[in-house]
Amino acid sequence: QLQLVESGGGLVQPGGSLRLSCAASGFTLDYYAIGWFRQTPGKEREGVSCVTSSGKTNYADSVKGRSTISRDNAKNTVYLQANSLKPEDHAVYYCAARSKMSGFCSGYVEYEYDYWGQGTQVTVSS
Repeated sequence: QLQLVESGGGLVQPGGSLRLSCAASGFTLDYYAIGWFRQTPGKEREGVSCVTSSGKTNYADSVKGRSTISRDNAKNTVYLQANSLKPEDHAVYYCAARSKMSGFCSGYVEYEYDYWGQGTQVTVSS
């Protein structure tokens, strides 16, 4: 069964940090670009970060300077380190894998992604 599983979400105070993980099973992530997206109720899902198959990274302005995306192909896992969290970061975070144009991270076009995880909740509240 091909799937992505996110973990690492939870409740954190403003200014705190979380490390989200995206683990793949049934396929190898080596040849995929991986994107992190997030969604809050009533809003469209937005792309926040991407890492290409070769390790190049991209960040949305909303998280730039506060987040770091990385991949560990040996563990078949991609991480999103989120620091200095703000209440507006409160969302369900999803990871997704894209085989098409895996060497590029330009734009976050959802239909281009082949596999999606079920999401992990991040709550930022004091």
